[in-house]
Amino acid sequence: MTAQALPVIHRVTTLDLGFQPRPWPFAEARRADIDAHFSLKQREKPELWNGRILLARNPAFTGDRFSADYFESDFASFLAWRDWGFPDRDVFNGFGMGALRASDGAFVLGEMGRHTANAGRIYFPAGTPDLDDLSKGAVDILGSVTREVEEETGLTSADYRADAHWDCVVSGAAIAMIRLLNVDVTGEALRARIEANLAGQHQPELSAIHLVRAASDLTSAMPRYVAAFIEKQFSAQ
Repeated sequence: MTAQALPVIHRVTTLDLGFQPRPWPFAEARRADIDAHFSLKQREKPELWNGRILLARNPAFTGDRFSADYFESDFASFLAWRDWGFPDRDVFNGFGMGALRASDGAFVLGEMGRHTANAGRIYFPAGTPDLDDLSKGAVDILGSVTREVEEETGLTSADYRADAHWDCVVSGAAIAMIRLLNVDVTGEALRARIEANLAGQHQPELSAIHLVRAASDLTSAMPRYVAAFIEKQFSAQ
């Protein structure tokens, strides 16, 4: 996997994401540099927290199934790996995203707040999986998406209809497992509802809500995997 590869989309119905504790040689070999890098980032953004996260190896698409092997690491190691250009090419960040689509066809995306590690980036509710996403020895990406959507927007699974499949967008060292979530209100109404929810949060992750009604609404602040997914959705209409 290379950071320069163009996004490729695989549609699947089954996620087979096992978990096995194992060391990460990159994190062990660069521990001192990683800790120094994270200390610098924390001075810039004191809200950053070095929690435990899950990364993966061995991605494989077989028919309608996507499989991978996850392992545990810390956010500081992940952040250094990302900021240093993904030096370990055998590892990838495999995460779920909930693509909110309103009844009028508008996609609803959030802009990350200035205190976050991805400040200014615009995408669907998402998050690198963590230990809370483990269930019976596997990574529960659907559970991760459900939680992230509720935390970021206030919407619960009762507020949307989830498509049966996943669009797995492979983009460099990231694989975004995106599930379409259809909401039976207009884009403007959905944006207003989410903004009202954010206004009641002490320190919301999102600083703004954006509507994408056409490919021309895509911006450079949106990751390539998000743009590729949305472009495919519009082209299929």
